Amino acid sequence: MPRERTFIMIKPDGVQRNLVGKIIARFEEKGFKLVAMKFMQASQGLLETHYADLSSLPFFPKLVQYMQMGPVVPMVWEGDNIVKTGRDIIGATNPALSQPGTLRGDLCIQVGRNIIHGSDSVPSAEKEISLWFKDEELVDYKTALESWVYED
Repeated sequence: MPRERTFIMIKPDGVQRNLVGKIIARFEEKGFKLVAMKFMQASQGLLETHYADLSSLPFFPKLVQYMQMGPVVPMVWEGDNIVKTGRDIIGATNPALSQPGTLRGDLCIQVGRNIIHGSDSVPSAEKEISLWFKDEELVDYKTALESWVYED
């Protein structure tokens, strides 16, 4: 049975602060599997489509501008209950409300520089994955560790 997938993106501040390896390590250490990753400068059009649900909010133009300040690292991760657990690893959108032990709780101070995006639902994950990745960029494989992470 295929496992759930989610879209995770390290934002420009996470890249600039050299947190890419630390963020990836948190997901790997949990036991999740990386199935796609890019390092890229996102276009304004791609970001406007990605954040379309926020387009009517006053901070939208500033959000798109911030996301274009540097490269991003979009990724697809796979595992049981990854959407919810991924959000738990990331922490609350506002770092001030994030628990210690979460990425944002440990590594961020302000909501406008919160280093990472994670899909908030399975439908959102599917939409975001298809926006950022072509089907052929998603790699299906089995790791040697899977039998040590999952019982089935």
